[in-house]
This record gives sequence, structure tokens and C-alpha cells, in this order.
Amino acid sequence: MIFTRRGIIYFVAIDLVLLSVAVSALVFYRRSTAPLGLEDFGSGRMRLESTAFEQNGPIPAKYTCDGENVNPPLAASGIPDGTKSLVLIMDDPDAPIGVWTHWTVWNIPPRPGRIDEATVPQGASQGTTSAGTPGYGGPCPPFGTHRYFFKLYALNDAVSLPPAADARALEAFIAPRTIDKAGLVGTFRRK
Repeated sequence: MIFTRRGIIYFVAIDLVLLSVAVSALVFYRRSTAPLGLEDFGSGRMRLESTAFEQNGPIPAKYTCDGENVNPPLAASGIPDGTKSLVLIMDDPDAPIGVWTHWTVWNIPPRPGRIDEATVPQGASQGTTSAGTPGYGGPCPPFGTHRYFFKLYALNDAVSLPPAADARALEAFIAPRTIDKAGLVGTFRRK
């Protein structure tokens, strides 16, 4: 089959149109599925903080794929009375393919309500990340600066999900049991 110059130009033009449609669809998909932010977090009494980074501050490399890839220390305050367990979900809404879950932990004891560096509280369970593995997977953006949302939920019940549960199953389970929530955002950009 021999292509003429005009045929090649038409072929390239069609490819460019299809590529622009695909990129537009991806941008629309990311906007429609990514959380808008933590506007609805922190409206209650509960707060989530870290001694490793401040709200909207950079996450030290130690807690990322460029470092030791261990979880940062986190501490909750203002945990409401009646809280039976805490749930933490860490995700990246800026991931190229949509929200990427880096860590889920549930049945965290409400007292003292903290997670020490590189540990999981006794009795707590870790779910499956977007990478398909359990445990903590630190920030590792392919390009640019990404935001990492640490979302803490106070529940009026314990979570009864299998360890292989993912963030979607966890969020569905906790929605009717949440009595307060708090959020912390950190950023990271690879060198």
C-alpha cells in the first residue's frame, strides 16, 4: 500500500484529533473523580497533625519512595466521645490516572489516637493500596508536585472488613458510621 503525501497528512490530522479527544476525556475524568479538597474536613473538633510536616507543607523525602518509604508520625486531637475506632486513608488526587490510594489503616485505637513513624498501631489493619499491595506506599509522583491527603475518620463502630479491602470498600463501610473527621495535606515533588 502506497500513501500519498495528502493521505499521510490526513492520517496525521486524524491521529491528532483522536489524541486531543483522549486527553480531553482524561482531564474531564480526573476532574470529575478527584476530590475537590479537604473543605469538608476539619469542620468538627478533631484535628490531625504530624511532627514531620505542616499543613500544605512538603513531606520529607524519608517518607517517600526517594527515602526510607515509611509512614510519617501522625497524631489526632479532639477525638469525640463515643469514638470506637479511627480510620486513616492517604491518597493522591493529582495522580495521572485518577485518585491513587497510598495507605488505608482501620481500627486504630482512639486513645491515644496516634500512629508512630514506621509503625501501625497494635490491633489496626491495613488495606490494599492502588498498587494492589497492603501497607504504606509513600509519595512517588511521576512528575510535578502532588498533594497527599491524610484523611482521618472517627467512627462509632469498629471496621469489619477483610484485610484485602480497598479504599472504595472502606469508604462505603465508614460513611454511615463517621462521627467526625479531620484532614492533613502534604506535598511532594521528586528531585
